[in-house]
Amino acid sequence: MGLARHALVTGGGRGIGAAIAAALVAAGHRVTITGRDAARLTSVAEVLGENCQALGMDVTERTSVDAALALARQRFGAIGILVNNAGQAASAPFMKTDAAVLQDMLAVNLGGVFNCTQSVLPDMMAANWGRIVNVASTAGLRGYAYVSAYSAAKHGVIGLTRSLALELASKGITVNAVCPGYTETDIVKEAIANIMAKTARSETQARAELAKSNPQGRLVQAEEVADGVLWLASEGAISITGQAIAVAGGEVM
Repeated sequence: MGLARHALVTGGGRGIGAAIAAALVAAGHRVTITGRDAARLTSVAEVLGENCQALGMDVTERTSVDAALALARQRFGAIGILVNNAGQAASAPFMKTDAAVLQDMLAVNLGGVFNCTQSVLPDMMAANWGRIVNVASTAGLRGYAYVSAYSAAKHGVIGLTRSLALELASKGITVNAVCPGYTETDIVKEAIANIMAKTARSETQARAELAKSNPQGRLVQAEEVADGVLWLASEGAISITGQAIAVAGGEVM
């Protein structure tokens, strides 16, 4: 299994983030989950037990990030694994996507990765060991209509992942991204609701519309994404860096 580490998971209160936290705790790591919904974070941490703590944090605000990470270290020590999972998606035609939406998508999906990574890196540099896993999206590897701002931000995450991987390659630190396709999360539930509202399709039809982009004909499960993150965070993944691994049933190759 390797050494137990302190892992930080942003957006850890639900969906993919909660599944990643559960996988890391099960593997023996100490896990800090962060987010803006304190009640939800606390409920997840209580289920995961004494090796998980919950802290409020806004990834778009560097002062918030630095303060939360300082508290996280007080209990669990230096951070060796960072999972940048916090994210948001906005859907609209390009001509109805205003500058504020673009800035929001960049601030959360790309700026959050930047802020958290800069705040954590001193721990990893001092240890000459670290694992950074960015939860991007297949939208970071290809284009999708009606999510131009989100896709642009996730493409930025992939670029940051690749560049930072090269910068840190000789320092025992790997930087990778996992890129889920449509996954059974709150974001997808919102997408299904939007399809139903705009097209008068049933929930089953709306779900099938999303699932058909996956050659396996199904939605990805959050636990499947967590399994990929757990591997990238392991001791044995030292030679894997700068990669953007699609977890999408063959949708992107």
